[in-house]
Amino acid sequence: MDANVNEIGQMNFNLPHDVVMLPSKGKFYKSKKKSVKVGYLTANDENILANLNFSKSVKESIVLPLLRNKLYEPDLRPEELLDGDLEALLIFLRNTSFGPEYLIEVIDPKTEKPFSTTILLDELNIVQAPNEPNEEGLFTTTLPRSGADVKLKLLNLKEQMELDELIANYPAGRMAPSATLRLQKNIVELNGSRDGGEIAKFIEQMPIMDSKHIKKVLNDNEPRLDLSKIVIAPSGEKVNVSIAFGVEFFRPFFWT
Repeated sequence: MDANVNEIGQMNFNLPHDVVMLPSKGKFYKSKKKSVKVGYLTANDENILANLNFSKSVKESIVLPLLRNKLYEPDLRPEELLDGDLEALLIFLRNTSFGPEYLIEVIDPKTEKPFSTTILLDELNIVQAPNEPNEEGLFTTTLPRSGADVKLKLLNLKEQMELDELIANYPAGRMAPSATLRLQKNIVELNGSRDGGEIAKFIEQMPIMDSKHIKKVLNDNEPRLDLSKIVIAPSGEKVNVSIAFGVEFFRPFFWT
């Protein structure tokens, strides 16, 4: 089913579209494409959005239906994209359909009263990661506590959704080991070995200092747009705001 839905967008190369630069520059994909063709939203896309299942996550109910229909690349599926690239495509779709103005409500830290401010989405810059991945799209680091050498991968949309589903369907009455499950997906190699059982056993006894180090390495090196902005509140105070890809971001897509 997913393949058929994706083919709708894959076959529409001759429809109006633009080229969007990926924050990742394609370094984490087999195609290594630095940019992708993305179609403009049409009235037909309103039909897709009108039949969303809001019992699912935003990514399942909004992101995939849109990008399966709008990503015009034969060798790259939306499910394979990293978060930062997905965000760049969604911002493109929103900008080209409704303009770059994004109105958000913020709390003035001095008066504790809400105020509205506008962020221009077409002025967002790409965060420059301090390290480059290898040819496989992996990062190598030495864990500070155990001294183990590991190769790490960033999770794409499909892997994140699989992880979310696994956690959501964990047996009732038992706490889902979300941290260790994520680490099992993040760690590809341990001291030169890619044996899954060996890696899983190591993770079970991993010092928390090491797990936090892994999280920091991946967060620091994930390519994405800088979604934070400093705005001035009515009181004159500076407020750091961040764009979140929740329902509010997608509200214009519902043509209200």
